Amino acid sequence: MVTMENADLVIIGAGWHGLVTAKTYVDVNPSAMVVVLEAARTIGGVWAKHRLYPGLKSNNMVGTYEYSDFPMDESTFGVKTGEHIPGQVVHEYLHSYAEKFDIYRRIRFQSKVETVERRQDGGWILTITQGSDNAHADKTQLLAHKLIVATGLTSEPFLPDITGSASFDAPIFHCRYLLDNADTLFKTATSVTVFGGTKSAWDAAYAFASKGITVDWIIRESGHGPVWMAPPYVTPLKIWIEKLVTTRFLTWFSPCIWGDWDGFVGIRRFFHSTRIGRKIVDGFWGVLANDVKDLNGYDKHPETKKLKPWTSAFWVASSLSILNYPTDFFDYVRNGTIKIHIADITHLSSKTVHLSTRESLKADALICSTGWQHHPPVKFLPEGIDRELGLPYHAEAPDDTLVQKADEEILNRFPRLSSQPEINPLYKPLESTKSKASLNRPYRLYRFMIPPAFIEDRSIAFNGMIQSFCTSTAAQLQALWLTAYLDGNLSIDQKTPEQRLESKSSLEDEIEWETILHSQFGKWRYPGGFGARYPDFVFDALPYMDMLLKDLGLKSHRKGGFFAECFRPYGPSDYRGLVDEWRVKGSKKML
Repeated sequence: MVTMENADLVIIGAGWHGLVTAKTYVDVNPSAMVVVLEAARTIGGVWAKHRLYPGLKSNNMVGTYEYSDFPMDESTFGVKTGEHIPGQVVHEYLHSYAEKFDIYRRIRFQSKVETVERRQDGGWILTITQGSDNAHADKTQLLAHKLIVATGLTSEPFLPDITGSASFDAPIFHCRYLLDNADTLFKTATSVTVFGGTKSAWDAAYAFASKGITVDWIIRESGHGPVWMAPPYVTPLKIWIEKLVTTRFLTWFSPCIWGDWDGFVGIRRFFHSTRIGRKIVDGFWGVLANDVKDLNGYDKHPETKKLKPWTSAFWVASSLSILNYPTDFFDYVRNGTIKIHIADITHLSSKTVHLSTRESLKADALICSTGWQHHPPVKFLPEGIDRELGLPYHAEAPDDTLVQKADEEILNRFPRLSSQPEINPLYKPLESTKSKASLNRPYRLYRFMIPPAFIEDRSIAFNGMIQSFCTSTAAQLQALWLTAYLDGNLSIDQKTPEQRLESKSSLEDEIEWETILHSQFGKWRYPGGFGARYPDFVFDALPYMDMLLKDLGLKSHRKGGFFAECFRPYGPSDYRGLVDEWRVKGSKKML
């Protein structure tokens, strides 16, 4: 039997973005009926208990991976300055945050949203499966007057089709399920095979090698190659890498289509529009890349050399990761515990992985670190509404005129991007019958949050459809921006009424143009990462947050002085008190 209830705001997902969105909205609207739906049994999203595989730690070190109003202090959480945060601690931190700010009671666990349907007279009807046993689970419906999807980009694993999987006679699983299999394999396995070149592949390889289990690590010859893995401290100045990317002076060395929102237009024009500026930029990236290569010592051993990235660091984004292991990862490569194979898997047979090099690898398990499905794990109705919602979709037709215009604008402003890197000529995407059809159009969301077609409706938004080193801070700023927007207290139109009358374009046209321009930029900026699919940030995060703050009419330069503003890294503490600032401002502007 289907039941129905109403909520002022429903948030799908109880990870970093969902929790802070709920907290912020309730802060501003204390009487609102807010419901958070979480498919898992526990809080945290990627840091939920069932995803905390052995050895999992944050890439960020303590102090850069926390909410501004809830510091991760050593006395409570036991993590010292300069340490990466164990996965269990991140989970406990998010749990404590939800309890402290009275969000926990609003979360409905084991509530998987199956469909979201647009209602003609407004709002969204969610059909929810409750309970862990889907075959016997109850289904309920919930009417959300406003909806925020905060499921992020790493919810649904991508598991490729591999010939012979049914006859492998051993576990085949995505790295997301490493925890479910780890205890048994640690006790029984003599060798495992890891498939993929992502950070989770490094984690899986280290987890088994550190237990004395031989690892055959397959990095696809037809793939993107191994990810960039940096030590925690980089450049000759030995700066924390997560602080490097939030130091304003250094962000100027990265072309960014929304970079002018930081207020340093002239400096950015010099670096990216003049020959001498571009030479300086190339020099900066050369120093950064060479420092990482030298520190990792790729060329000092024939096996570690196989882990040298195939694409320049300039062209990758959040796929750049950090060596956060307690011992030297490369020792296991040099001593042969981890054996690296640059090859494709041709097929599987009983406990054997067969490669394009004609090698056959015996394995007690095949662990696939093969990425994620880049679409929310929810079906939106009516059919075909995905495009209107700014979500990835498939199209056979060539890009429309506005997309082509955006490409021209990007390359005119940033000539460096016209010299695209040579991507692996053997590259071919993995295929899976269980995934959606090839989605060849990216997210098209205004400010990476709002579907342009629904911008005046103010009833649906997406929080967390970006990847960056600044997860916690970006989540907070998106949460406040969305709260102001959904309440009708954020003016989308940046022009005065007089300027709008004189303008030759409508607000709707300008929003569509800016959305396409910003979302198209990733295709050119990060071809070695995932920029063509979704917003993938490194040095782009700080000006993005500047943009959101300026939309809100809040102070974006928060350091107090030119030198500090340019050379001291931003962190969560710089954004403390934003909600109170917004309250004081008391904006009541409408579209």
